[in-house]
Formats: sequence, structure tokens, C-alpha cells
Amino acid sequence: MSVTRHDWTKQEILDIYNKPLMDLLYEAASIHREHHNPNTVQVSTLLSIKTGGCPEDCGYCPQAARYHTDIEGNDLMSVQQVKAQALRARASGSSRVCMGAAWRNVKDGPEFENVLEMVRTINKLDMEVCCTLGMITENQAQRLAEAGLYAYNHNLDTSEEYYKEVISTRGYEDRLQTIDNVRKTNVTVCSGGIIGMGEKVEDRAGMLVALSKLNPQPESVPINALVAVEGTPMEEEKPVAIWDMIRMVATTRIIMPRTQVRLSAGRTDMSREGQAMCFFAGANSIFAGDKLLTTPNPDVNEDMEMFSLLGLEPQKPFVKKAQPETVEAEDSKFEALGEKPKWSRPEHSIERNEAAKHKSKKVIADK
Repeated sequence: MSVTRHDWTKQEILDIYNKPLMDLLYEAASIHREHHNPNTVQVSTLLSIKTGGCPEDCGYCPQAARYHTDIEGNDLMSVQQVKAQALRARASGSSRVCMGAAWRNVKDGPEFENVLEMVRTINKLDMEVCCTLGMITENQAQRLAEAGLYAYNHNLDTSEEYYKEVISTRGYEDRLQTIDNVRKTNVTVCSGGIIGMGEKVEDRAGMLVALSKLNPQPESVPINALVAVEGTPMEEEKPVAIWDMIRMVATTRIIMPRTQVRLSAGRTDMSREGQAMCFFAGANSIFAGDKLLTTPNPDVNEDMEMFSLLGLEPQKPFVKKAQPETVEAEDSKFEALGEKPKWSRPEHSIERNEAAKHKSKKVIADK
């Protein structure tokens, strides 16, 4: 029986990642079967409830206001719009709705109150609810938990060392602090990263070290392949090889045996055979729907056809953890505090991020 460890070293993880592929797959698949049903995959729908205009400079993100990417922004959706999308998602086989807002951090006020009502509404549909809203305080995490939030997503993105080459507007410690704030509630943690941003394999291992040291480890770890969007600093990055995705999924499964490993962004460039190998290696969660916030994703009907071919079934909601209760706003023990936390702004200069920003200004000036 595999044991959950929190003391993995980078070298140990590199040794696993670089194993002969057949040995790596056999070990990962064996561990996967110890802790999970190998023929079920959790299906989520990712919904961008507020798109574009983000003040951050994440080098991979088309929603950063400083880059010109032709992303069509929208203000915060209404509760009824979100409910309608959730009902469609449930009808198509999703057990979870993940709501993303292009914010640096949550601010108390009318918009956050609307998000809390969205959480209540979806939880009452007997669906798992996940949010990714940027950095949050402990009080805000408690309010989300009361509303019925099942999971909070806050990715580490990459290793702490390479993070400085990706983002200059927030610190790595802020990400860890947000995860710690969530852990003070009954909300599960979803945290992973992106490969294909120009990082080394050592950085992939470093990210897994950071995730595995969290105690408890995240209940869900998304492994994203960079989708290079024109106008972002990473627009020239080459697509990630499927073998890299398979190795990353398998290594994650071995390092975090009880975690749901999410095969996330980049699936449009993966063959069904490649995805099947990722499922065999331990991936047991995907996003369905034609978009992941702003980037392309396979059509849900294509996914269901793939599931049928592979003999996979969508996982039912609340299999891993009981459904949280929803506390109505008027009965809440927690209230808005109007907090103004001092999240860090390292503001060091990243050459390719600065180049993309200046290119954006020129494009706008030339229009």
C-alpha cells in the first residue's frame, strides 16, 4: 500500500519522472488503482464569470489587461446566468462547476456577495462548486465555506524559483497563504500548475515538491499544458509534447496518491490515445465544455464519445467528500470585514512580459 509522504526531495521526484516510460506507467497505474476507481473520471465545467481586465502580469494569461490578446471582456455575470449555465453543465454530465473571475484578489462588496449567492445556488443543484477568484483572506474563505463551496482553486503555477520568470505582480508566498486560509475551513483545495512555459524539468519537480509538502495535500491537482495565446509574453512557446504530459501526470499520481489529478488545459492538442495514456497513468478529472475560461477545449460530446470508447464513466458528485451545507446570507456567522490585506507586489522586471506590454501599447496606438 502506497503511503502519502510530505518529505519528497526534488531529486527523488526527478528520478521518478525520468524512469523508463513503461516502468513509470506501471507504477503510477498500480498506485492509482489502490486509491481510485480507474474507470471513473470527475467531469467539471469551467465558467468565466468575469473575464478580462486583470491587473496581474502573468506571462501565460490572455486576461491580463496589459497584453493585447483580443479577448472579449465581460462584467460579472448574474446569478441567474450562472444557474442556467450550471443546469446545462449538469445535463451534459458535469458534477462540478468551477467559477473563475479575473481578479487579483477578492474584495468585500456587492460583487463578492453575488459570488456567494452563486455558490449557494449551485450547491442547491446538488453539484460541487469550485471558485478561483485570486487571493482571499481567512474570513472570505469562511464566507465561501458557509455558502456551500466545495473547492477553491489557487494554482502554484510552477516552482518557486521559476515563478519569478512568469509573474512579477504577486509573490509565491501569497499563493501559499491563500491555500492556508482555505485550509482553515472545510473547503477542499485545488492547486496545480502549468508546464510548457519555458521551465526546466527541475522546475516541474520543484512544483511537485511544494504541492506534496502541503499537509494535507491538495484534493485536486490540475496539470495544464500551456496554450500559447498571441499577444501574451509566451506566445512563441512550442506546444508541450504528449510524453511530457504523460510523465507529469504519472509522477504526480505517484507523489500524491490520494489526490485527483486533473488533465486540464491543452487537451485540444492531445489525441484520444494520448489522453487515454494520461488516464491510465492516473488522471481522473477533466474540464468539459468548449472553453477553459478563454482558451479552447474539446466539445463535451467528443469527451463523452471518448469516455464510451474507453469504458469510462463520469464520477458522481460528492464521492470523495460529503456535500457541504448551505448557510443562507441572513444566517451567516461571518460578515464582510472590509479587509485590505497587504498582498505583496514584488514588481521585479521580466523582460518578455515588458516586451509584450510595450507591443500591446503600440498595437493600441496604431489603431
